[in-house]
Amino acid sequence: MSTVAPPPFTTARLDALPLDPAYAEEMAAVLADPALYAFTGGGPPDPVALRSRYERQSAGSPDPGELWWNWVLRVRADGTLAGYVQATVRGPRAEIAWVVGTPWQGRGYASEAAKGLAAHLFEAGGVRGLVAHIHPDHAASEAVATAVGLRPTGEWEDGERRWTGNLPVPGAR
Repeated sequence: MSTVAPPPFTTARLDALPLDPAYAEEMAAVLADPALYAFTGGGPPDPVALRSRYERQSAGSPDPGELWWNWVLRVRADGTLAGYVQATVRGPRAEIAWVVGTPWQGRGYASEAAKGLAAHLFEAGGVRGLVAHIHPDHAASEAVATAVGLRPTGEWEDGERRWTGNLPVPGAR
């Protein structure tokens, strides 16, 4: 895992494409529902601000021991963007996050994308441990974390519970 741009990956219904500032306008529409920010704070980004954020994220972490890997999620059936997944990778551990736009929620895309991300990090990147931070009232994100094999810990950060899990060791199925 030595490149800034992450390799793409696919799941049954989704293409995870490396983040590019060119996706900012379409993603601003995906992320436009204020309800998406009920547990995380903030609000919908405008396309200009999102493009600026994507430019910074695509440039990579200033810490040479850390990779910022970000993907947008394209629904293969209709070609629309539906959300994103991201991983901050430090050696064999990655902190992961996922967001699926409101119109695409309830279809299993978040779990599918997060499981695909975990498998991709394990197979392509040598990641063995995952971490996610989830608001205690966000049942949907807790369900996604559980689907990925993460479990809640007693640790908290900024009002969110830390969830952790280890990815399978090769050959240990």
